[in-house]
Amino acid sequence: MDEESAYAGRWVARLRGKIIAQGSTPEEAKCAAQRIRHKETPEIVFMPPTQGFFDPLLETIAAALPADQPLYLVGGAVRDRLLNRHTHDLDFVLPGDALAIGRRLSKVLDAAYYPLDEERGTARLILKTADGTRLFLDFASYRGADLESDLCGRDFTINAMAWDIRSHTLIDILGGAKDLKDKILRACSPSTFEDDPVRILRAVRQAAAFGLHILPETRQAMRQAREQLLRVSPERLRDEIFRILEGPRPSACLRALDILGILPLLFPELPALKGVTQPPPHVHDAWTHTLAVLDHLEIILNALAPTYDPEKAADLLNGLLVLRLGRYRQQIGAHLDSDIVPERSLRGLLFLAALYHDVSKPASSILDENGGLHFYGHDKAGAEVIARRSSAFHFSSDEIKRLKIIVANHMRFHFHVKRLNEENKEPTRRAIYRFFRAADSAGVDLVLLGLADLRATYEQTLPQETWKAALDIARTLLENWWEKPEETVAPPRLLTGTDLINEFALTPGPQIGALLEAVREAQAIGLIINRAQALEFVRQRLSETAQGEK
Repeated sequence: MDEESAYAGRWVARLRGKIIAQGSTPEEAKCAAQRIRHKETPEIVFMPPTQGFFDPLLETIAAALPADQPLYLVGGAVRDRLLNRHTHDLDFVLPGDALAIGRRLSKVLDAAYYPLDEERGTARLILKTADGTRLFLDFASYRGADLESDLCGRDFTINAMAWDIRSHTLIDILGGAKDLKDKILRACSPSTFEDDPVRILRAVRQAAAFGLHILPETRQAMRQAREQLLRVSPERLRDEIFRILEGPRPSACLRALDILGILPLLFPELPALKGVTQPPPHVHDAWTHTLAVLDHLEIILNALAPTYDPEKAADLLNGLLVLRLGRYRQQIGAHLDSDIVPERSLRGLLFLAALYHDVSKPASSILDENGGLHFYGHDKAGAEVIARRSSAFHFSSDEIKRLKIIVANHMRFHFHVKRLNEENKEPTRRAIYRFFRAADSAGVDLVLLGLADLRATYEQTLPQETWKAALDIARTLLENWWEKPEETVAPPRLLTGTDLINEFALTPGPQIGALLEAVREAQAIGLIINRAQALEFVRQRLSETAQGEK
């Protein structure tokens, strides 16, 4: 083991290149050095974990550069390597022409080269690794006069560190490594949020992701700049919100945004949920319930993650969940990782739908003659609300359609659970077909949301039999979606509109579509298995219609 690796993760004091003392903080290292060499002033530096920094890629890049060309790894890549977290995004800064360096390195690394911003001198390389994953390497000229100016202009101290890939030295002028160790989120400057208000959302997200405490002065600066979010483009807000919803602890982020007074600026419809009483078996008001749904949804998805983790299934509810649905963990993972628009996964859309699933309860609340509280139609009304909000954030039309489907149909799952739990009636083949006809692939999301919604409704009062019934319904629906799609979900078409026109002398119009749909539903419930039966079915249907018109 070399001298530097022996001190990995520690602060050291160096004199004339030799390590003379060490400590867990810069102050400890300095004090230890002064006790030994009290007349001399040592250099205090952090020795990063060697596993994260000394890798072949960085060594290859350093060797390919001109001898006098500095290059620094910066930002989140340095932070993640200090945390021994793997990252696919590497950001580099340098003095001079970043575009030229990017082009040069693309040839050495056999990577694709893209000029991201020629005016500001930013280039991206996309490198495919041996295991098939892609690395994104961004090269940029200094933002400012020098490296120090570049680092001081960044958002938070934990993201304002640089790694000199030549000298293997951490450059940390703002104390980001100590803040990371102390689990503190600190803004780089008083103007951090005024310079870019989106950093307010990033602060909340990174605090949740890394378990950091936002310093009071940083929180105050966030509050003071919150109104500036209104001048940020909807697209930038959408993208940062989406990162929150896709990331860890989204409910904690929403709570923080609420405390900071930011929630109404982003989601003006949601504060009305606060204090809205819900009848038993609900144990929360509508807002607390919504946040609890996000919590339970995250717990459920973690338990059903592609890689099985027994700690995520240690309690009774999650143990039963994994027992009944664990066979679909790979399919669920692939489903949630897929997207409609690149960089915005179905997982994020599901959490956004969960956030808005009960948004119309305040407006639909009514009391019956016996004093019973009801929220009739809140699902359909909520679908229109989330459509307007997602449109304001410039989501795509297909994403908006999916969000509407999830919110509009989120009560369907509970209907089937109640019938099984109270009447011992399982979903029929017709019911399964109609469930997925209404939702298509979003039916998977409805199942996951339904489970989270049920747990958030009861919390600790959830009867085991009710949870078992919910898991049985979930298993039935997912089994039909992934294992029996041609039987009950989307039977292969036996007839076309042209067939009906030619066979029965029909004219084009809505009747054609209605007949084809009736045939498909009859296939799903097992009444039709071939083309001849399909034609006979249509013949009978037309005959019944003609008799009814006489």
